[in-house]
Order: sequence, then structure tokens, then C-alpha cells
Amino acid sequence: MIFIALVLIVALFVPKSFDSKSQIIINKPKDEVFAYIVQVKNQDHFGVWQLSEPTMKKHFEGTDGTVGFKYHWDGEKMGKGTQTITAIVPGQSMESELDFGFGEPAQAYFITNDAGAGQTEVTWGIKGKTPYPFNIMNLCVDMGKDFEQGLKNLKDVLERP
Repeated sequence: MIFIALVLIVALFVPKSFDSKSQIIINKPKDEVFAYIVQVKNQDHFGVWQLSEPTMKKHFEGTDGTVGFKYHWDGEKMGKGTQTITAIVPGQSMESELDFGFGEPAQAYFITNDAGAGQTEVTWGIKGKTPYPFNIMNLCVDMGKDFEQGLKNLKDVLERP
């Protein structure tokens, strides 16, 4: 009982918002990199969460790589959720809404920048709010490491001969 009360008290002081991102340089031209990452289904080949549960059920609505495309997942480890493309700036950025079935949906994004000499800087991130008392999880979850690994996987996929 005391432990639960302590957790609830600590959660009062933990930020309810989160913002996590990572960056990498990929040795491919920006247009080629962007054309790959704007296709949400491609995350199955580099996303840490998708790779951690290859048997999760998936279905899709709309045309991948366009605003409104919706990716649904349902897995034992990953639970249920959706990712919906909400904005695309061709060759520059893609934003999507991630709905995990509780709280407000989070906003995920990819940003590509020309890094010169046929290289592309890719930023992958997420921001959102976690409702009290679940915001206590913001102390324990470091999505930056998952984005970092996912970007390393993306680099491996795109630079493969």
C-alpha cells in the first residue's frame, strides 16, 4: 500500500510530456532514403518494435506513403495500436499519429536532410503526453535507444549492396 502511494505521489512530479529522437547519416541520396521511409510498411524491416514480434497481426487501410494511410497491429508483446500518416512534405518529412489505445495519440516523425556527397541525415522521433499516473513510465522508458537501433537497422537495409 505504501509503495503504491509513493508511486502515485512521485507521478505528480514527473513530466506528462515526452520527446525522444535519434539521428544517423545514411550513405544514400536523400530522395532514395525518403522514398523508403515514407512507406510505413518498410518499418517491418528496420523498426525495433516490429522486428521484436514478427508474428504480430497487421492490416492496412489506404495507400502506403500517402496521408491517411493507416497501419494496424495486434501482438502479444506489442499490444494493439495504429499508425496513421498525417502529413508529408515530399523529400523532407513525414509525420504520423501513433495510437496505443490509451491516453492521447503520440506524434511520430521522420526528417531527412541532405548531408552532402550522396549522404542523408535521418532524424526519427516521437513526442506526446502520458496521462497521470502512467506518466511514471516516462522515468523508465528510453525510446531514444530504440530509435537509435532502428536507424542503424535502416542504414544497414539501405546501404546493403
